[in-house]
Formats: sequence, C-alpha cells, structure tokens
Amino acid sequence: MNGWNASDIPDQSGRTAVVTGANSGIGFVTARELARRGARVVLACRDVTRGEAAEELMRAQVPGADVRLARLDLADLSSVRAFAADLKEDRLDLLVNNAGVMALPHRRTVDDFEMQLGTNHLGHFALTGLLLPLLREAGPGARVVTVSSGLHFLGTVDPRDVQMDHRYRRWIAYGRSKSANLLFTHELARRLKAEGSDVVAVAAHPGYAATNLQTAGARMEDRAWAERAAELLNRVLAQSAEDGALPSLYAATAPGVRQDDFFGPRVMLWRGAPAPSPRAAWTRDDRASAGLWAVSERMTGVTYD
Repeated sequence: MNGWNASDIPDQSGRTAVVTGANSGIGFVTARELARRGARVVLACRDVTRGEAAEELMRAQVPGADVRLARLDLADLSSVRAFAADLKEDRLDLLVNNAGVMALPHRRTVDDFEMQLGTNHLGHFALTGLLLPLLREAGPGARVVTVSSGLHFLGTVDPRDVQMDHRYRRWIAYGRSKSANLLFTHELARRLKAEGSDVVAVAAHPGYAATNLQTAGARMEDRAWAERAAELLNRVLAQSAEDGALPSLYAATAPGVRQDDFFGPRVMLWRGAPAPSPRAAWTRDDRASAGLWAVSERMTGVTYD
C-alpha cells in the first residue's frame, strides 16, 4: 500500500460502477480513473447541466471512456427510486457513495429530512438498498464504498434527536452524518458477512482535499468573506482532489480489502497515500449501527432483504 497511486488500479474491464456526485471533485476523479482502467461508469449527478459538462471533460481526458450520465438527487427519495428503477446496466460491480454536502445552514430535503443527514446518509442508504440485488448478482469483487470524513470524530448520531431538531449546529450535524456513513458501513458489512455474500462494504475518506464542499455553505448564505477564506485554505493547506480520491479508489479496487475496512490519507488523516485510517470507537458499535439501520429503514421506506 505504501505509495499507492492511480497507476496501481487493477484492470477494471468488464466491470460496471455507479459513482454519485461524479460531476466534480473527488467523485469526478474517482469516476474518471475507473473509466481509464476500463470500467463502464454511470455518473450519478444531481445537476444535469454540470453533469453533462463533466461527462464531456471526462471523455476529453480519457478518450474512449465508457461513461454515461444519469440524474440522481440524493435529497429526494423519489429521485433515488427513479434512478434505481431506470438503471439500464444489466450488472453492477461497484457502488461508490461519494456525493455529499458539508456544514450547510439549516435546510430540509424534499422528504423533510435535515439536509446533511438526508443527503450524506439517508439518500445513500436508500440507493444502496435498491441496488444491492444487482451487486449481489455480480459475484466476487462487488463492493459498496461509502465516503465518510475524518470529521466524523465531531460526534455520533443521537438516537433521541437523529435530525438535530432541538439545536442545530452545522459542523456537528456534518460530523454526525459522517459517523452515520461509518455506522451504515459497519452494519451492512455485518449483514453481508452473516448471509455469506460476496459483496464487500468498505469506507474511505479523502482527508483535507480541495473541493467545492468547503465553499458551498458560505455561498448559500452569501457570506463572501467565508467563501474567500475557504478558497484560501484550499489553496494553502489542502491536497488536490486527485490525491483526495485515492482512498476511495483503493477501497474500490485494491485486492485484499475486507468487510468494514476504512481507508484515508496516511499523514494525520489529512494527506498522503491511502492507508488504514483510525475511526471513532462508536462507529463499530453493533447496537448503535443496528439502531441507526432500523431508523433509516423507517425514514426512507427502503428495507433490505
């Protein structure tokens, strides 16, 4: 694993992947590099215009790339169901749950979920459940990669106030949604292992990578000074999206990846080649993961076999 980079990705010919949030940042790089190694990649994007621009750029950077665009809004369960129902591919080997929002002012999804939990966790929970039959059919090598964050250490999901209705704090809400990603991966891995499935559930995080996540919240509130500050920090401190995508690509393609592994940058959860990453003890708590799973099924209406 030492020094692992995109050139180490094994051949992906014959494999099909879905990457959420593939129009920019880490999602774009992840999708592009999978396509470069021969995978057929579905670019699952909320904004079709931006998705079309990303698809065109990807084809320019990887001539002959087998990619196509499909609309997916994780903040709208009807969109999630439509995406899953309309998926044209007859096999699915890899689902990369990458899309997300970060530290937004208080907002609600179409289904009246707190936006960060709804987008980062509940949308992906529903999507994975709806696509899991296809992943099971793919056989050995099928994986679900869910992108979390080192900031999951900010807190775990409170079962008494799952959506932070009583006191919303944007960064704590973000951290909780990223803990939810890890709890979901833990419980999915436990269930897949119990059923003897070939599908592997694994998680990754990009460290501090320069993407539009850092500026989105400030832009929504028209806080120009905060947006400029985030852009400056991205230039000075962050690693590139190219490097930030490496843990996701490792989790998705490297041999020897096991159920419930968690990968991130090697250096201080921040930058460097992918390596096994530290995680909060609460993200491996069976009772907490089972509880969140039950709540997620109830909220989304998606149940797993």
